[in-house]
Formats: sequence, C-alpha cells, structure tokens
Amino acid sequence: MSGFLNQLAFGWYPYFAITVLIVGSILRFDADQYSWRSQSSQFLRRRQMMIGSNLFHMGVLVLFVGHFIGLLTPIWVFEVFGVPHMLKQLTAMAIGGLAGLAALVGASLLLHRRLFDPRIRRSSSIGDIAVLVLLWLQLVLGVGTIWWSAQHLDGSEMVQLMGWANAIVLFDATAPGMIEEVSWIFKLHIVLGLTLFLITPFTRLVHIWSVPIWFFFRPGYQIVRSRHPIGESRNIPPGPARPAGGQTVARQASESGGSGA
Repeated sequence: MSGFLNQLAFGWYPYFAITVLIVGSILRFDADQYSWRSQSSQFLRRRQMMIGSNLFHMGVLVLFVGHFIGLLTPIWVFEVFGVPHMLKQLTAMAIGGLAGLAALVGASLLLHRRLFDPRIRRSSSIGDIAVLVLLWLQLVLGVGTIWWSAQHLDGSEMVQLMGWANAIVLFDATAPGMIEEVSWIFKLHIVLGLTLFLITPFTRLVHIWSVPIWFFFRPGYQIVRSRHPIGESRNIPPGPARPAGGQTVARQASESGGSGA
C-alpha cells in the first residue's frame, strides 16, 4: 500500500469515522429520538430470530470487549505482568475464534431470514440489508485473521496492531507507519470496522448506545404469588372505617372538633 493511502486509511480515517460516530449519534438523538431503535422484525417471524440474535449479540459483545482490551491496553502493561506475546495471541485466537464463529453463525441466520422470508424482505430497507451484509463480511474477515495469526505465533503483527491503536488514541502522527507491513486482511478488517463506526448514526446500528448495562446493576426484587386464583374473592375481615381523604382530612376534622369544643 502506498504511503498516501496508508496515511489516509490508518492516519486520518480513524479520526473522521469516530468523529462522525459521536457527533452524528448526538445529533440524531437530539433531532429524531423516535428513530433510535433496533427496528426488530421478531413479530413477523420468530423462527431463527431468537437463536440467531442471541448468538450474534453474545459473540459481538465478547469480541468488542476483547478488541477493546487487547488493542488499547499499553504493551508495557502485559510486560509488567509477565504475559508473553505468544500467550496473549493464543488466548485472543481461542476466545476470539469461538466468539467470532458464534457471531458469524448468528449473523448468517439473521441475514438468511431477512433475505429469504418474503414478509421480512418487504419490510426491510436497503440500509437494513446493507448493515447485515457488512457485519457478516466483517465477521468473515475477523475469523479469517485466525489463519494468518497462526502463521506467526510470536505475536509480532499483534504488537504492531496494538502499537497502532495506542498511537491513534494518543494522537501520535507516526501511527500509520506502525502497521504499514501488516497483512492485508488485518488492514481490511480495520477499515471495514471503521466504516461500520462511520455509518452507525445513519442506520439501526445506533441502538448500540442504548445497550442496557444498567440491567446488571438493578436492585433485586421479589415476585410474590397469590394463593388465590384470579377472580376469586377473598374473605378479608373489614377493618375500621377510614375517612375519605386520608390522614389529612382526619386531622382537620379532629382539629375543627377540638376548636369547636
């Protein structure tokens, strides 16, 4: 890849894509909150939806966390804890491979469902199908990188990718040169991933910002079941009559009675 294209793809494009992702998402939320949804088609056909959606989302969540930690953690942190590059790469290949296969199977089920079910196909926009196709291609590339990684288990290319990601975060102008010699499949995987960031504010992918993380921290609750069937009257002994209006009316009545006496 020429120096200019390398600078464009891995020096300028990451900042452009991330800027559009953040600013575009804020503007969309401010201008059109009712479009901020996943636009699920589950009510049209439940079959394939549950298995495909669960596999895809669980796999993508694992991949996202793995990429975030694996790429953005400074290299010296692993060296301080004595984690060799080979061990880190093997771990990434194992966990990422399983999560990637799960997400790929899920995406394949969802894409097949959207393309070959007539009702869902008619209710799908071009953007809906394009997003699924891009996600499917990204997962294929990600799973394909495992074969390339297996050719150099010393972790050399992994270190280059980590160095590039850290340099991008630190606004280091030398970032593009750090992955100039990396295999083309890794570069294509990065560019397509950044493109998914770029189109997020304009597609259903925007719902990733609404992932219910609060669900894991919600307070506990207890479900209490009644022993009486629904509709069956229960013999509850009548309590003392309470004046209408609650304690405020009762207090006013007692005060007026006291003042009248």
